[in-house]
Parts: sequence; structure tokens; C-alpha cells
Amino acid sequence: MIKVATFGEFGYEPLFAEYEAQHPNIHLEAQVSDFEAHHKGLATALAGGHGAADVVAVEEQYMPQFMQSKDKFVNLADFGAQDLKSQWSDWKWAQGVSKDGSFVLGLGTDMGGLATCYRRDLFARAGLPTDRAEVARLWPTWEDYARVADRFSAAVPDVKFADSAGSIYTAILNQSEENFFAKADDSFIADHNPNLRRAFDIAGGIAAKGQTARVTTYTQAWNVAVKQGTFATMNCPAWMLEQIRSAGGDANAGKWDVTTVPGNSGSQGGSFLTVPKQGAHPREAYDVAKWLTAPEQQKRIFLQSGSLPSAPAAYKDPAVIGKTDPYFSNAPVGQIYATSADTLRPNYRGTKDSVVRPKFGQALGRVEEGKQTVDQAWAEAVQQARDALK
Repeated sequence: MIKVATFGEFGYEPLFAEYEAQHPNIHLEAQVSDFEAHHKGLATALAGGHGAADVVAVEEQYMPQFMQSKDKFVNLADFGAQDLKSQWSDWKWAQGVSKDGSFVLGLGTDMGGLATCYRRDLFARAGLPTDRAEVARLWPTWEDYARVADRFSAAVPDVKFADSAGSIYTAILNQSEENFFAKADDSFIADHNPNLRRAFDIAGGIAAKGQTARVTTYTQAWNVAVKQGTFATMNCPAWMLEQIRSAGGDANAGKWDVTTVPGNSGSQGGSFLTVPKQGAHPREAYDVAKWLTAPEQQKRIFLQSGSLPSAPAAYKDPAVIGKTDPYFSNAPVGQIYATSADTLRPNYRGTKDSVVRPKFGQALGRVEEGKQTVDQAWAEAVQQARDALK
């Protein structure tokens, strides 16, 4: 038995029966938990020496952290993973290996190419364009996006413009090469990184005007807000379309559309499959991870559940590029996300990213709640981040 542990829905289970048919001596078992519990559980299992699944998904922001514990993982290079390098874009491959390239911690699954989802009906109420190309022209920059928020809120005061300040902030950050830590030496730069402050100011400014619904993805409040049409825009990586469809239900089919994100690039999410050493069948586990991340399987997963492939051979496939989505007003989602994939430039995630990143998200929450000004929230977040790193 090979246990495959993921967070959320990776689209793997429909493929398990096929793999088992091709490998009669292998039985695959899925373990699915939520994002935070999954990664905390892996850290606990590694520290305790038992409890990890045979194949474990790790989200990109956690890769630098777990690379520090690479002695507890199988070096996939020992099984020939280096021969697969050309399967991925150079930046995606680099996220899964050590700096010198000798240790392969994980094989890339999806990537979170960004787009913006918007409610056509609510834009029409606000007197704004509804055609996706015209909407894209409204916000070539995030500053323009904030100005559209003002126009929308003035025309439709009973609906919020965006889901949350955190969503806006994260999308802007993901267009910068560096966030909280320097790529060169992993030093803390959040207190003087202009890209970080710009993202915080834009998102915080929208929040301070009461233009966000103050709901976080994956929460029940977010599901309800999507269903009720409480907000008009959200930044949506490819994997989020299924979340919107599930939350919105049939009643909201055709009300949403998809267009390019301000800044025209960025990635939100993307994972890797790793093989902890404590598993009893590391070679078989590697073979499973290799098969699940192969371009053909990445392509099939996108067509079935919408996770954007990280393998160029998959996301450039005509079937992927040609995919449209009737729920989202027949938006050419394959073309939109494939185009975003070609412009992606990853940002550096420091080894302590997961320690400091939440401090700034919580600070924006205080702005949304009216408890602090943007400047006050920023100052407190920087100080909390410094304290957390001590």
C-alpha cells in the first residue's frame, strides 16, 4: 500500500484505479486534510520519525522550510529524478531542489497562475464594462484596480468590490521577486522592501474604505458570500474555479467571468510531491509521484478539475489551451491560464516565510475591522515579524 497525502483536492483519486490496474501489486490510498493541518502534521511526523504518508504533497511556500530537513526525505535524484528536469519550467524545477541542484526534494504538480474572476451582473449594475477584454483594460495596474473599486462602490454601495484585503495583497506580492526575505542571503527585508509596502498600502487602502467583504477562501463565510453575491471580484488561480463553482451552485452559473489579473502575471500556489524516508517502499512511492506529475496526468487533471499544469508540454497542449468553462460565461480559461503560465516569474520564499507572512495578513484584517489605520497595522506587523524571528 502506498499512501498519498494531499491538502484539498488534487484531482488524483480518479487516476488511482488506472495506476493500480497498471501495477497490480500496488494499492493507493488517499489522505486528504486541510492546508495548515497537513503541513503541521508533516512537520510533526518528521520530528517524531513516524506517521508520514509514503508520498506527501508540499505547497511551494513550505519547500524552503522542509529543504532544511532534507535528511528526513528521500533524495529523488537517487531514483533518476534528474533525468526528468526538462519536464518542468526551469523556475518550477528550481523550487524543488537544493541550491546546488544535487538534492531533489519534490516533483512539481500544479502551479497557481493568476487571473481575476468577476461578476458580470454586478459590473453591469455599476455601469462598468462586462466584456472580459474591456474589463482587463480597466486595470493594467493595481493602482487602476483600486480606482475601479472606487467607481464600483460609488455605484453599487450594497455590494463589496473584493473578497478580502488579504487576497489582493497576496496577488500583488506574488508579482514580486522578493517578499519578506532576500533571495541572496535569506535576510529579513520586509521592513524596507518597497514592493511589500506597495502591496500592503493598495490592499489596505481598499480595506480601509470598506470595499472588501472580509471573507477568507475555504471558510464557510466565503462560501456563503460567493453564493449570495456579496462581492464582485476576486483574484483566482486556476484551482480556485472549482471552489467558486462549488460554493456558488447552479444559481450562479453564467454570472461569473474570468479575465487577466492587474500586472498580467503572478502565481498563487503550486505544490510538489515528496517522499519521506520513513516510508517502507520509497522506490514504489517515487514511481507513483513520477506518474502523477507526468505531463499527461497533469493535462488530464486540468481538464477534469482545473489545476494548472506546471509542465509546459501539458499547459501548451491544444486541449488545455482550448478549454472553456460554461460556468464562467464560457471564458477561455485554458488560454487565459496558459498565457499566464508563460509569463510567470516565481518569488523567493524564505525559510521563515510561514513564520512572518501571517503577521501581515492579520494586520490587514485589523484594517478591515476598522481597528487600525494602514500605517498603524503596517508598523505592528513589522514589529511582530521581527519578534517572531528572534
